[in-house]
Amino acid sequence: MVDYEVIVLTGSLGFATTFDNIYIKLVGLNGSSKRKCLWSCMPSFYSGAVSRFTVTCPVSLGELLLIEVDKEHRLLLPDMSWYAAKVEVTSPEGDTYHFPIYQWITNSDVHRFKEGKALRASQEKNSLLAKYSRQEELEKQQQVYCWEKEGIAHCMKADNAQSLPYDIRFSLTKTAEMTYISAKGLGQMGLMQILEWKKEFTRMEDISLLLHIHQTKRSDYVQKHWKEDAFFGYQFLNGVNPILIRRCTALPDNFRVTDKMVFPDDQHNLKDEMTKGNIFLCDYKLLDGVQANTINGKKQYLMAPLVLLRKNEEDQLMPIAIQLKQKPAEDNPVFLPTDSEYDWLLAKIFVRSADFNLYELNAHLLRTHLLAEVFTVSLLRNLPMVHPLYKLLRPHTRYTLQINYLARDLLISENGSFAKFTASGGKGAAEILKKSLATVTYTSLCIPDDIEERGLKDVPNFYYRDDGLKLWDIIHRFVEPVLTHYYETDADVQEDHELQNWIKEIFEHGFLSNNNSGIPQKFTTKNEMVKFVTMVIFTCSAQHSAVNSGQYDFGGWMPNSPTSLQLPPPTTKETATEKTMLDTFPSVNTTVHAMATLWLLSKESSDRVLLGHFPEEHFTDKFPRKRIMEFQEELQRLSAEIKTRNKDLDLPYTYLDPKVIENSVSI
Repeated sequence: MVDYEVIVLTGSLGFATTFDNIYIKLVGLNGSSKRKCLWSCMPSFYSGAVSRFTVTCPVSLGELLLIEVDKEHRLLLPDMSWYAAKVEVTSPEGDTYHFPIYQWITNSDVHRFKEGKALRASQEKNSLLAKYSRQEELEKQQQVYCWEKEGIAHCMKADNAQSLPYDIRFSLTKTAEMTYISAKGLGQMGLMQILEWKKEFTRMEDISLLLHIHQTKRSDYVQKHWKEDAFFGYQFLNGVNPILIRRCTALPDNFRVTDKMVFPDDQHNLKDEMTKGNIFLCDYKLLDGVQANTINGKKQYLMAPLVLLRKNEEDQLMPIAIQLKQKPAEDNPVFLPTDSEYDWLLAKIFVRSADFNLYELNAHLLRTHLLAEVFTVSLLRNLPMVHPLYKLLRPHTRYTLQINYLARDLLISENGSFAKFTASGGKGAAEILKKSLATVTYTSLCIPDDIEERGLKDVPNFYYRDDGLKLWDIIHRFVEPVLTHYYETDADVQEDHELQNWIKEIFEHGFLSNNNSGIPQKFTTKNEMVKFVTMVIFTCSAQHSAVNSGQYDFGGWMPNSPTSLQLPPPTTKETATEKTMLDTFPSVNTTVHAMATLWLLSKESSDRVLLGHFPEEHFTDKFPRKRIMEFQEELQRLSAEIKTRNKDLDLPYTYLDPKVIENSVSI
């Protein structure tokens, strides 16, 4: 007789404990053990427990391939789900085998878990049971994770929040925090009593009082500088929407700006300034023709402006012309810095409102949340737990499916929060998302290619670019050796049908099979695979942090980022006053809803997992574990660099500091 020492680790999650009987069966190349009840006179499977058992077999089973685990309800005790973290088995020969689980076991079915060594399908041991269990796992996953084929980018099908699989739900901590913050957020901010005020603001001081209820250092800076042209230009580089601006080499035909307008002193001209690379354009054409919302029974206004900016001698990006509608006309003047104070300020306010509405739906919702969901659903449907890419990407899927379900249900639904306080709420949101998806390209999702394509490689004081490019390189240097450790040749990539199914479903369901997107439909080389996986990790972590974390910083002071506007833009100059501006701003209750939502979306969770951290030990091989340590060291060095740089900045750029970047889209 020979003994196998078995260690079972229960996860440290709320309600992970079970009093049910747990059974295990060891399966090796030379046979399998009997089904063994892991019984103890003391409770063994409580949250965080490390439990030890012995499984005795007549002869050695040879190399262990998998374990079978099942749960049986004990009479007179509650039937409880169990969150199993992992199982470690030491053979009589002294070899230790690791079986990652990290799943809720909720029923009495037999669950098979492969030994932790990462394997492509073609590397599977010559065991019918091992190959069968791999296929069985995928078939089960595809029944659980189904595509909802309606909507913009396809998402996971779910009838309600309770129907979401346990394994992708929030932890107890996350659930409690979200529930508390959602319920108490307005009260904590001191805004509950004015939530239903449908009045307009009559004084700037009243808006200041709102901000002072919950003010951060950055929102205070924004309040002090929001009127300044230099800060207006700065936000296109380092605000929450750094993906719109591009270098301008020729004016659009519908933007009729003349040298006399922007250079009245005749010291410069547009042609020369464009040649020098000093002219930049922000074009909100995706908003053109979008039906604006109705709030408090009042029609709202959403423009599709064009903004021209110039890099001046102090390396500041300064707005030099603004046209608020796409079609040139006499009642659509080009506003200039030389106009009256409120003409120019009001034009900038309409731009900032347009920026909020486009940014939230395009840069934030579509390009991070919805794409991360596509990457996640395809991963769970097509890659078994033992697959190296599953092990690499699993941390970047945490909480994404539940947070997106909640976003669709509570934020962007017909009666959701966005319908209550944004100009694009309601039908407009769907139209903007549809237009935006058609413009998403592979180039625009890969920051090195995107920066080059927009002509922004040498723009000064562009911290999103500087930090983002460094992060991309660090992620790439991590992904490349890990994946090429398992894919030695291009043929290995081409022949991995599980990998190919993953990218195929992403192309079909995320990009609706749009060939113009440039998204690969299959991988033919290792380099193609490595670049795409780098993009996925960057999108789910760094890019989401860049467009999400500063929402309250830049939007808490409403005049800097109005979510909606109540008056149409001026059609002539010399008519705007401070009262015009105040009447144009959103109502009090609209502003309060917006502030509370932005505050909620900017909150950090206490159980967040930062980029580079792998609390679930899916990788058991030495090689990837060493690469993970090197990855973490590089991220620490970058964090120190960013902190040193920020000491000299009036407004520190922190959103791409690895110390604040979550692994996944989870808020």
